[in-house]
Amino acid sequence: MPQNFILAIRNRTKINLTFFSKEDGKNITRLCAPMDYGPSRRTKNQDDRYHLWDYESDKSNHTLSLLPDQIVNMEFTKINFEPSEFISWETNWFISRDWGKFS
Repeated sequence: MPQNFILAIRNRTKINLTFFSKEDGKNITRLCAPMDYGPSRRTKNQDDRYHLWDYESDKSNHTLSLLPDQIVNMEFTKINFEPSEFISWETNWFISRDWGKFS
């Protein structure tokens, strides 16, 4: 279990994430908010993955769901985020947290 990632979820701190983008065929670094860790509810592959909000996405969908082997590096920052910045759906997290109404 990725303890530093879970700590970032619970502390609401952003991550500078470098990952291999299958779509772009190269490594990309983005500033992200960690949202959850667990299986995808949208893919056939139910392996646990990192779920993040990508603040710098050039697409309308700002969520990233990455398998561990796609992660190149995570730099844990001290920059806080507010879940209200991006959550507009009914949540059902795998990792427990105290995010108020977004928990």
